[in-house]
Amino acid sequence: MEDPNRAALDRARYVSLETFRRDGRGVRTPVWAAPRGGKLYVFSEAKAWKVKRLRNDPHIRVAPCGARGTLKGEWVEGTGRRVEDPAVIEGANQALLAKYGWQMLLTNLLSR
Repeated sequence: MEDPNRAALDRARYVSLETFRRDGRGVRTPVWAAPRGGKLYVFSEAKAWKVKRLRNDPHIRVAPCGARGTLKGEWVEGTGRRVEDPAVIEGANQALLAKYGWQMLLTNLLSR
């Protein structure tokens, strides 16, 4: 039986990703996310603060949200990490492309 909170995350257009500062305070950021192989992949610039916070503390929370971060569902606790394996990155990009289409293509073009 599938977890309804996880199913909502997989379908959500935006996901609020909460990473934690060294002092324990959470910082929420609306991001694109796509499911693949039982994991949820998020697209972000490698130098973004959320990625830096993730290196210091892998504990995360995610919840469905709107483009401005307004929550639309329950938080799900998890562990995050930066992906560096080229094959996994390609698979994650394919999942994001399948979900976001031309918007992801444009984002990829502009981020190079």
